[in-house]
Amino acid sequence: MKDDNQCVREVLAGNKDAYGFLIHKYKDKIYTLLLRMIHNNQDAQDLTQECFIKAYHYLHSFDSERKFSSWLYRIATNLCLNAIQARQKNLRHPVEWDDEWLVDEDSPETILLQKEHITEIREVVEELPEPYRLVLLLRYLEDMSYQEMSTVLEVPISTIQVRLHRAKLKLRMRFQSSWEGGRTNEVR
Repeated sequence: MKDDNQCVREVLAGNKDAYGFLIHKYKDKIYTLLLRMIHNNQDAQDLTQECFIKAYHYLHSFDSERKFSSWLYRIATNLCLNAIQARQKNLRHPVEWDDEWLVDEDSPETILLQKEHITEIREVVEELPEPYRLVLLLRYLEDMSYQEMSTVLEVPISTIQVRLHRAKLKLRMRFQSSWEGGRTNEVR
């Protein structure tokens, strides 16, 4: 199996088919990230396509000392943040999550309770400010390391750690108040 940097070298040497390998390898991951950020299937598809076009166009500027995946995620994230800013809407749509991996084959009651918790978590995460929501998505749904997140978001690791800590704190505060007898106002 070829590594990403080998594929990049082949593409730059004129083998355009090698780029197909990179597209195939990352298209679903990029699409999923964009969908979770922008909450619209068609927009996520369009941005995924735009991401790969832009990456191909700027492939000559890729630094082979870095990870290709981080560079590609950075392009996708920038495109998405630009699209969000261009829309300038404060409407939030639910993230499309795949609940099946979270639910074991338990009793119907257990499954129902788990799905209710998943729904509540989803709602609370959606209320978080974008920087906090983004680090949670990258860390826990995309399984990125702090270094990868730092590269993708172009902020220091310490900023990633602070945002993640604050996001967890906001989630904890929200759930504690919910458990103590009611929901509080929206998370800020």
